[in-house]
Amino acid sequence: MPAGTPPPPDPSRPAGGAGPGGAIVVAEPAGLVVLVWLLFPVLGAALLWLVRSSAGWVAALRWMPMRGPFRLIDAVDEPWATGGALLLGALGGLLVAAVAAAERLTVTVAGEGVTLVRDDVTRRIARDGITGAFRDGSRLVLLGPAAEELVRESSDLPADRLRAAFEAYGYRWYADGDPFRAEYRRWTDGGPDLPPGANPLLRARQRALDRNDRADAVELRTELARLGVVVREEGRRQYWRRAGQGRTV
Repeated sequence: MPAGTPPPPDPSRPAGGAGPGGAIVVAEPAGLVVLVWLLFPVLGAALLWLVRSSAGWVAALRWMPMRGPFRLIDAVDEPWATGGALLLGALGGLLVAAVAAAERLTVTVAGEGVTLVRDDVTRRIARDGITGAFRDGSRLVLLGPAAEELVRESSDLPADRLRAAFEAYGYRWYADGDPFRAEYRRWTDGGPDLPPGANPLLRARQRALDRNDRADAVELRTELARLGVVVREEGRRQYWRRAGQGRTV
């Protein structure tokens, strides 16, 4: 078998308790999800209760800047002050839990392809379009036939569970990470070897990274992929490589 060619599918090798031919779902444990929804409201309520309880003391510190809000909090009568602090804190915790839920990634691996779900957005990738998968730090990456990146999604899902799911159905899993990592080079504005039109997109993407606009950075990554450029970042530094039809590892 040539290097880089994924092994044939084997749906008879389920992992994670799935039955023969059944999809394997890799998601955060249900207990952890419940814990987040319970713990964050409690922490939020406790935090605002602490603010309420210490408001009078903080307002009396002459050297403390911006004591006005603490004076206002201390001036609210009981039980409204404590009750309001607990309620607002709990609502704030629920909001944080909802944001965490929206960022949660679920990966379903099956013989016919891979499905990824985040915040009610579903992506389905057919099996014949996937030549490999790996973890790059906290990100799950799927490679396509031209060595392009089909998916680069941040996730807290355990690497061992992802690997077991992909290998159970014969997908190639790169345990050592990105097989093309040696090909990346640091992007510099106006640098050589980039295909036409790529440098302005990388320049715009750098501005998006500098202002922490993740949505714009992801959109520009997609535009660069259409030009055959694979891009990743370390902090706010961009690195790129070329994709190419028929490449293998």
